[in-house]
Amino acid sequence: MDTGPFVCTGCALLCDDIAVELQDSRMIRVDTACRKGVSRMKGCTSPMLCTVDGKAVDLDFAIKEASRVLKAAKHPLIFGHGNSTLEAQRKAIELAKKLGAHIDDTSSFCQGPLVEAILNEKLPTCTLDEVRHKADVIVFWGADPSHSHPRHLSMYSYFPRGKQRQRGWEEDRTAVIIDVRRSDTAVICGDKFYEIPIRADPEFMEALVSALSNKVPKTSFNMDPKRILELANILKKAEFGVVFAGLGMTYSLDSLEPLFRLIGKLNETSKFHLIPMVGQYNMRGFDHTLFRETGFINRVYFGGENIEQGPQQSVVELISNNVVDAALIIGSDPLASLPGQIAKKLSKIPLITIDPCENLTSKRSKVTIPSALSGVECGGTAVRMDGVEVTLKQIIDTSKLSDEHIIARITEAI
Repeated sequence: MDTGPFVCTGCALLCDDIAVELQDSRMIRVDTACRKGVSRMKGCTSPMLCTVDGKAVDLDFAIKEASRVLKAAKHPLIFGHGNSTLEAQRKAIELAKKLGAHIDDTSSFCQGPLVEAILNEKLPTCTLDEVRHKADVIVFWGADPSHSHPRHLSMYSYFPRGKQRQRGWEEDRTAVIIDVRRSDTAVICGDKFYEIPIRADPEFMEALVSALSNKVPKTSFNMDPKRILELANILKKAEFGVVFAGLGMTYSLDSLEPLFRLIGKLNETSKFHLIPMVGQYNMRGFDHTLFRETGFINRVYFGGENIEQGPQQSVVELISNNVVDAALIIGSDPLASLPGQIAKKLSKIPLITIDPCENLTSKRSKVTIPSALSGVECGGTAVRMDGVEVTLKQIIDTSKLSDEHIIARITEAI
């Protein structure tokens, strides 16, 4: 067995410097990882069992029943993927094609538009390694990495000494926080904090564009124009700037046009990039995989003469409009994350859950199939939040199949 270092799948940072201590093929200690990583890598407190209709069954029977449910459905949905390897995601897309199914993931209601804009080269991006070595101005917009990605500040964005930023955060880096509240990241990073009202992000972007154009900026929430002009001056002088876009920004934007205008204006005088603060370790991987297959990152339907894509194919719309009549959930817990009324509707159709751990969705599922924990019990590949592909290594042995192999067996049985 490989002795490491290993990759942590606790979040989309995919930290690759993790050391572990094993005893009798069990992980008893995890070093270097953050609290989220340790929790993820040590495995489930409630491992999922192989069941059909709440009764324990063997794997073969569960796979047979899962394939029967999906084959019988007129409009099956395949959803999740953010905590699955690239290999499993490819198998899920193959299955969706074979079934003529709808396929979607969590990016359709969070960071998807940003990833899509990056893949279509409408937004400039960079790698986290470039941030560590080159970035002198870092903007956390609607993001609080101290909680969402605990090693973000120390590994890549604020504290580290890079090749071109050898004095680190004290002299070579400036951090700006734009948010609706003073987050813990804002407390850590000093006085460059700009508090804006909820959903005021587009308006603040337009005010910054005005300030960057040497005009007096105005806002309906009466922020001192001098503060906005001071911020514009900081951004103008950046040699290598990066905006880390969190869910706070994404949920506030009905359109990306204000963001396009701001980044375009910044790049007239400086060099700015954007990286979405993706949560699940391989959510961006699914977007990349589906994009290569179809030209779209999510919300795809394979049941027509041609591939269909659009808002009407999103998991939220499909469930709201009572379109889907069965769903395969892979590495996700939609009953815990979707709005209440939509989750209630989803719970009333036959569900199949593939996951290492028991969750709210698995408790309401007709079929549950436990999978190996990726990056611990099986290897594979994933895409980091910045678009870099990372190899995951197996750490411990298990008798459980990977989600890739489970999906492949369901496909063969259909």
